[in-house]
Amino acid sequence: MSQISITLLRLGFLILLWALVLSAIGVLRADLYGTRVTSRGKGMSQRRREAARAEKMASPARAGTGVRAGGMMAKEAVAAHLAVTSGPLKGTTIPLGSAPVLIGRAATCTVVIDDDYCSSRHCRVYPDNGQWMVEDLGSTNGTFLSNQRVDDPVPFHMGDRLLLGATAIELRS
Repeated sequence: MSQISITLLRLGFLILLWALVLSAIGVLRADLYGTRVTSRGKGMSQRRREAARAEKMASPARAGTGVRAGGMMAKEAVAAHLAVTSGPLKGTTIPLGSAPVLIGRAATCTVVIDDDYCSSRHCRVYPDNGQWMVEDLGSTNGTFLSNQRVDDPVPFHMGDRLLLGATAIELRS
């Protein structure tokens, strides 16, 4: 074998060794410091808060009558947020908009739950035809809505408890 072949093999082996060392350091760092939490905004924008406040002030006579601004009867109050009632994120509220809420352990989820019984992409809560739905995303330990296992997308009503491992989440207005 020529001298250049041996030098290239040595260099390749050295690069492979350093890649192994750096990946081991990355795993140790993730175990020590956990996952990174990214900021996803502050909830309602100032404009939406002002519009909601103005609408509330404009129609005080309608409060409690069950009539929406459009004049239709409301079956239930409009859901505004998800509230975590038990588990590692107890007390956390997640504002709802038109986008689905992905719940799981992965850093890419909207709600990141650090729980051994929660899958990386556990379930999602999404709007569908004016109501909120819950869908299990193939989680290992299952998703339960009011003590019933969720296999297919099911409606998520106000006051229902969504259980994922040790975490309970409620839909609130």
